[in-house]
Amino acid sequence: MAKQSVRRNISATGPKGLTKMAQRKATAKPEKRKAAPTKGRDSANDAPPRDRRRERGEASVQRIIDATIELIAEEGLASVTMQRIAEHVGSSNALVVFHFGSKENLFRAVLQYLSDQYDELWFNLVRAPGLSPVDRLLGAVECAQRFARQHPKWVSVFVVFSSDRKSMQIYNEIGLPSDLAYTAEARELLIEIARNGAYTGVDIDTLSESLNYLVHGAWYWDHLNPSGRDTDVLRKTMLLLLHQAFPRHFELMR
Repeated sequence: MAKQSVRRNISATGPKGLTKMAQRKATAKPEKRKAAPTKGRDSANDAPPRDRRRERGEASVQRIIDATIELIAEEGLASVTMQRIAEHVGSSNALVVFHFGSKENLFRAVLQYLSDQYDELWFNLVRAPGLSPVDRLLGAVECAQRFARQHPKWVSVFVVFSSDRKSMQIYNEIGLPSDLAYTAEARELLIEIARNGAYTGVDIDTLSESLNYLVHGAWYWDHLNPSGRDTDVLRKTMLLLLHQAFPRHFELMR
């Protein structure tokens, strides 16, 4: 359920340090020294020069990733080809190959992108300064539910990657370590709450794994049954487990 930030480089192609274009350093010649701007007036030369070629390349990479997410969420992995992705984006197959090299690299980039998005939400809800362990755990609950509600296609892609035998190796490399780290972080929060509240007899390991099961089970069910996605069943069930373990710290959701 909980994980630490997992922002790793995946391969020689793709976003987040993956695309060939993104890897190349700007090679512009050094600018000649310019005269200082008139005192008291701002100068446009104060801003660093924009690398428009790089910006276009990064935008192109993101469009390809977005199109791949769309196709995987709607049709699964089997029918997704580089040519179909190019057609979906409205570009050439050569451009997709230029950025990613192969379909496997593209799939890795997609999964890494989604993992990074969940990391960012986790940081905002769970690791914000000044939160108590209870607040952080509630933030973890909110993170799982909000991510699924706001980005159902992202969740569908996670489910597809983790359930397809051919893509499971990629998921085990990129997604699984994150899932294990999230669960470990939640476990530490549970330990701290139990210690601070002087609770005894709480099976922390089972509780942390149960919360993890609930998240993945809810995401899988939402993928199969989208009509039930907007319910509060996930949050209510997680709070029920937490209330049973720590009744003075967690209230039931009505």
